Amino acid sequence: MNTVAPSSEAETLEQLKQTVSASRLSCWSKCRLQFYFRYVQKLQKPPTAALHLGGVVHLVLQAWNMARWKRQPFNVEVYRSVFDTGWKDQQTPIDWQGEEESQRNTAWNMLERYFIETPIKSNELPEAVEVPAEVDLSNHGLPVLRGVLDLVRAGSRIVDFKTSARTPNAEDAKHQNQIQLSSYSILYREATGKRESGRELHHLVKLKTPKIIITPVEPMTDREQTRLFKQMESYVNGIEGKDFVPSVGMHCLSCEFFNECRRWG
Repeated sequence: MNTVAPSSEAETLEQLKQTVSASRLSCWSKCRLQFYFRYVQKLQKPPTAALHLGGVVHLVLQAWNMARWKRQPFNVEVYRSVFDTGWKDQQTPIDWQGEEESQRNTAWNMLERYFIETPIKSNELPEAVEVPAEVDLSNHGLPVLRGVLDLVRAGSRIVDFKTSARTPNAEDAKHQNQIQLSSYSILYREATGKRESGRELHHLVKLKTPKIIITPVEPMTDREQTRLFKQMESYVNGIEGKDFVPSVGMHCLSCEFFNECRRWG
């Protein structure tokens, strides 16, 4: 019986240089040491309450988008069933700090609010739902970019769903999500041979009375593409140079590798 030996760090680094995703690039841009712990050392951490909530909300929205793509009628009971099943599917224990029921109710209330206030009409057929895509950027001296287009609305509008604990500012949201939005634009253009008509951030905000914030974003500009390519270039050069240094800031307080970081160096 053949067994596959674990990859050495050198092999892992070489693999990371060959491909990149928006999530990996965002992590790299935020903190290179966090990237090292997550993608090179592959340290496993238990999921947080916020990650679980966001994952279940995404699961329900995916089911809703797929139903519209299949021309199925809206049935809130179907989505409630998807929600309940997804919520119970906790592979590892989550520290809810006694607030699981409250968080569960909040998550479902967010979805109900979204179904009421969404700008997407029930008869609008999606152009794409949960489509994996990739583009070879070797002609730019860059790795393969991979990702999944969660939703492309009719008329070539790329949508990204977010859950948030606070109401987002439109310009801040555009800036903070630029890597992801630009990556989606490049993937969409490669997959279809055409330019997106626009992009949208749909925030489901976790308040006592949930809010839905829709932020329209223009199609990717040449400057944004150049910015993304420069970030990818920094990613490749940094991995080659093993430049895994910490970027200390307020984001450290919510980092799952806080203790490992404090011991670094």
